[in-house]
Parts: sequence; structure tokens; C-alpha cells
Amino acid sequence: MSKVIMLCGRLCSGKSTYSATLRDELGCVVLSVDELMIALLGRETGAMHDEYVRRAKQYICGKAADIARAGADVVLDQGFWTRAERDSAREFFASRGVDCELRYLRITDEEWERRIAKRNAEVAAGRSDAYYVDDGLKAKFTAMFEEPTEDEADTVIEV
Repeated sequence: MSKVIMLCGRLCSGKSTYSATLRDELGCVVLSVDELMIALLGRETGAMHDEYVRRAKQYICGKAADIARAGADVVLDQGFWTRAERDSAREFFASRGVDCELRYLRITDEEWERRIAKRNAEVAAGRSDAYYVDDGLKAKFTAMFEEPTEDEADTVIEV
């Protein structure tokens, strides 16, 4: 049976790279909130950013359920930063008869800082269309991220 693989991890923990690996290895569909947001709205969404992200996540989860029910595995590259978001997603998929699992990409603080610096350099040089992670964005995500407990994560990947 097809399933939805939810990727959890801090900003710049390697979720998008891991998604691409899964796409190549499993032949699954990858749905990314960041890709959707940037493609439709660009990087400057202002005060509406959080609301647009909420709407994009809701849309993507619905599509993920449709795709899984149609017979293809789906990877959700969207972070799942809080326990409430993870619980809500599990309930959403269960209510639609779709199996899901959570894979947590755990990263050390040192590696996280290195990856943020690398991403920011690539964005500044025009080699990446990812979001630039300034101190405000970094602080926002640090404050909101809740590391999954052992009973939440089906797989933990040390990055």
C-alpha cells in the first residue's frame, strides 16, 4: 500500500536533499511547501507569509492523500516543526485511510550553523532560490521547533 512519508527537521537540516534521494530510490512524488511558495508567491510575502504557508500545507496534505490513494508513495518536505502539526497530519491521513510515517532528520548545532551559512552564501551569489535565513528567521524557527519524541519518529536519521 502507498504511504506518505513526512519529513521532520530543522530549517537547513537536509530535508530537500533527502527528499530528492527518496524520489530517486523509491520513485515517489515529492511535495515541497517551499517550492510551492516560491513558485507562486516569490520570497517576499510579508505579513501574510505564515498564513500562506498554512494554506500551502493544507493544500499539499490533501494532494498527498489523493496521490497515495491513487497508488504512489509521497514525501512531504515541509518540516513538521511542532508536535501539534505532526499529530494533526497523522490524524488527517488516518481519517482518509492513508498510511504515513515520520522521518526525523536530526542535526547537530554545529552542522546546522554550517549549513545555514552555506545556504545563505549560495542564495546571495544567486546559485539558489531557497529562502535566505537571517537572524530573525533563524530565531523564529528555533523558538517554534519541537524535537520529536521517541514515540513520534518512525525513523531517526543522524545528519
